[in-house]
Amino acid sequence: MTSVDEQARHGGRIRDAARTQAEILDVATQEFARAGYDGARVDEIAARTRTTKRMIYYYFGGKEQLFTAVLERAYGVIREAEQQLDVEHLDPVAAIRRLAEVTFDHHEAHPDFIRLVSIENIHGAEHIAASEKLGKIGSPALDVIRRILAAGQESGLFTADVDAVDLHAMISSFCFFRVANRHTFGALFGRDLVDPAQREHYRTMLGDMVIAYLTAERAAD
Repeated sequence: MTSVDEQARHGGRIRDAARTQAEILDVATQEFARAGYDGARVDEIAARTRTTKRMIYYYFGGKEQLFTAVLERAYGVIREAEQQLDVEHLDPVAAIRRLAEVTFDHHEAHPDFIRLVSIENIHGAEHIAASEKLGKIGSPALDVIRRILAAGQESGLFTADVDAVDLHAMISSFCFFRVANRHTFGALFGRDLVDPAQREHYRTMLGDMVIAYLTAERAAD
């Protein structure tokens, strides 16, 4: 029979392992976002954590698996925000604006996510394609968008014949561009897209743009 002390020690080891893995993922996220997949070094990640390179390989298997774990956690954050989205009490126009705001807020608050996605695109999404976890996680936002679109079309408020994936891409592209292209856009046009003074302007613009598209008058076929 396992003693209370043994159970306590076992529980402590589990908590310590979870904390260590979380710390590794925190530092790995920063390192991959900074240096890219090819430029990131496991030695550097180990040096910045309270662990060793050997333990990183023990927990994650290798650099490729560590990068995949970083991606899985990064996508998990936005998926959790989408799952917590409560728009059932809102009319379709207000609901779609709120959904757009959630994506806007997340992308602005997580610039490392934007960098990681850009890096993964350079690698042809090979890590995402190989991840069973990311293959199953999907996007809760798509189900929400489908319900909002159905309600808006049924009420006559939405006139656009658009599916949830296209609308998701429309919202994501604005939010992604604003963060990913901040420096090049600023150098070319002298405007900082993430200037705090302009935040509400761009946040409102996104909602207005999406709603204008969905509600625009269209000529009958």
